[in-house]
Amino acid sequence: MPTLSLNVPNFGTLLAADRFGHLLDICSAAEDAGVDRLLMTDHVVMGPDTDAYTWGPFPTDPDAAWLEPMTVLAMVAGRTRRIRLGTGIVIAALRGGAMLAKTGATLDLLSNGRLDLGVGTGWQAKEYEAVGLDFTRRGPLLDDTLAVCRALWDGAPAAVDRPGITFDDVYCSPRPAPDRRIPIWVSGTLSRPVVRRLVTWGDGWIPIMGATNDDLAAGIEQLHKAFAEAGRDPAELQTRGRLSVARTAGGNVDLDETVANAVAQTELGVTDVVVALQALDPDPDVAAAILPDLVRTFRAAFA
Repeated sequence: MPTLSLNVPNFGTLLAADRFGHLLDICSAAEDAGVDRLLMTDHVVMGPDTDAYTWGPFPTDPDAAWLEPMTVLAMVAGRTRRIRLGTGIVIAALRGGAMLAKTGATLDLLSNGRLDLGVGTGWQAKEYEAVGLDFTRRGPLLDDTLAVCRALWDGAPAAVDRPGITFDDVYCSPRPAPDRRIPIWVSGTLSRPVVRRLVTWGDGWIPIMGATNDDLAAGIEQLHKAFAEAGRDPAELQTRGRLSVARTAGGNVDLDETVANAVAQTELGVTDVVVALQALDPDPDVAAAILPDLVRTFRAAFA
């Protein structure tokens, strides 16, 4: 059965900043409603120019609060027991491979194996400038970061030998249990580097916002072929779709039509469907109250 994820805003004034306790309450309500996964997003710093954001008006001003997602998820882990905890996405290279490996493994341990690490390169050069990295090398930097994470998670002593980073005889504990692989979800359009990145280190694909059903179908077919050519089982690939919220003539969420949109995506091979909390209602409490019925309708459609 496909999973249902909820994107909870860890930025701006709605639930972040001085309303952090309310954010935790919403996350607990999502678990109680039966949502499978929570997702948080990431910006470490922001520059004043948001024109490079290609998916519409940027949702905040540059000085808005953006709570660090791994830290927020650690707090959520203490308030929940079952729901999976995901980044959708974290700009991985800004943290460096060893630090991200340590943070991710610690969060996975504290949450009893609930971390899903979604990664991407980001889109604003100022973020890389602020941590002393070259934005034009963001792809190779992400590759180095993921190579280090997998090496440090897979065993000890660990070694990495890449053009951008080399080390050997390194220990990093805690590590995931031998039977536990922290899933890495890779975002982006399926250029050759992104496909290679996903096949080499990844488990799931996060298509860019605005991807159509045709884009999803073509991308899943492309990745299944790439997995098979690399000796990996194509059935292991996870793919995230986005729930398009339909409304009745009166403006209420049309649950049946909304879930029908999800069914159409899963028939293409999508394994996880994400809905943004704000898409259900601008008021987070009203949106949270819709979740139980949304989950029931979603489960019934795939029963």
